[in-house]
Amino acid sequence: MPEPESPLLVVGSVAFDTIKTPHGKQERILGGSATYFSLAASYFTDVRVIAVVGEDFTGAHEAVMTDRGVDTRGIQRAKGKTFHWAGEYGDNLNEAKTHLTELNVFEDFKPQVPAEFADSGFLFLANIDPVLQAQVRSSMPGVQLTGGDTMNFWIGGKRRELQETLKLVDILLVNDGEAKMLAEDNSLPRAAHKIRAMGPKAVVIKHGEYGATIFFADNKHPFRAPALPLDEVRDPTGAGDSFAGGFMGYIASQGKLDREVLKRAMFYGGVMGSFAVERFGTERLQSLTREEIEARFELFRELTHLE
Repeated sequence: MPEPESPLLVVGSVAFDTIKTPHGKQERILGGSATYFSLAASYFTDVRVIAVVGEDFTGAHEAVMTDRGVDTRGIQRAKGKTFHWAGEYGDNLNEAKTHLTELNVFEDFKPQVPAEFADSGFLFLANIDPVLQAQVRSSMPGVQLTGGDTMNFWIGGKRRELQETLKLVDILLVNDGEAKMLAEDNSLPRAAHKIRAMGPKAVVIKHGEYGATIFFADNKHPFRAPALPLDEVRDPTGAGDSFAGGFMGYIASQGKLDREVLKRAMFYGGVMGSFAVERFGTERLQSLTREEIEARFELFRELTHLE
């Protein structure tokens, strides 16, 4: 395994989100899978980002990441506007109603790995076209561990390409519905087993406000990490990507990879996801301290610890 603090590279979207929840509405705030992921992971290890933005992406937007030490040299600038998503959450905060999706410059995104990023020890392929995910992974033969994400759009529209990409992924992170759709099986344990047979050594299935479960390669008992009951969820948009950032960031900060590291990573993923939803957009992830993170980690431990 790489040395502790080996750089973690994420390839995904940097976007503007217009979000309405029962707690209010925010117009064109910074979002995107790579943004949430990189901010969450930055509390654990060195993070690098590959994405594309338009001419409306300013220095102030970039500073949200660089102020956390994130290396943004892999963000491409293109003529046009940045990817924009607009959605609304009702009483069911696990499900968003999409009002608008404007891919803009993201539609023609072709990830390019800068030479300075070639020594990255860890790679996370966020939710983009599986063909692009595979191209990035194939261009980085030195990567020691690859995590990946996908969604129902790719599962339904590019299943064959996705299955080829999964052969290159060590740990896949998906939600309940995506796991069942990918495996074509409504039993989550069976679905996880079928997904592992496609290539990933481990599968993390996220259950929204009910936590997440990791299914290991050796068929030993899966491990379930809880979600922290929160008094108030203001914006759940970045929860899953923040979970992934905490999960992969913690793994990258360790000098080894075993079952215990993966279990602790599940807790840190839950911690970062729980912080993300407390404010709109990336606001909460921008101003955390490691002390706050460790204190919440202890709360997660107490939820599951039996004397």
